Amino acid sequence: MRYSSEILIELPRKQVIDLFDDADNLFEWMKGLQSVELIFGEAGQVGAQSKMSFEMGKRHIAMVETILERNFPDYFKTAYETKGVYNEVENFFIEEGEITRYRTVHYFRFDSWAMRLMAKLMPKAFKKQSMQYLKDFKAFAESNQEHD
Repeated sequence: MRYSSEILIELPRKQVIDLFDDADNLFEWMKGLQSVELIFGEAGQVGAQSKMSFEMGKRHIAMVETILERNFPDYFKTAYETKGVYNEVENFFIEEGEITRYRTVHYFRFDSWAMRLMAKLMPKAFKKQSMQYLKDFKAFAESNQEHD
């Protein structure tokens, strides 16, 4: 399954990148994120892997994030793996004057028939969750404007 989402952030791209690239900020906008533990490499750099733990309702989800490409300020690509699911996320930061267009492209691969079925029956749920992360990041970023 492949799809994209995008949102406009009322901040210059440099400020958006600075907020996005600070791992401590993940807890401010990724609802349910409980912990991030570096398990390989240098944090934030290509090849780095981190274990991320989420509480979503009554469910606990653990996944491994791998940084695949880092080409700020334009592009950042990661992979997330959990039982039965592989998800690549391409993040694009497009400068439009004092506004930043934040666009993500998601690619999912499912190893279990149950997850494949869920993706076929409920693709909107995946898209809705991705869009919610964009909205939450936008709200966080715009509420943390730096005044130069």
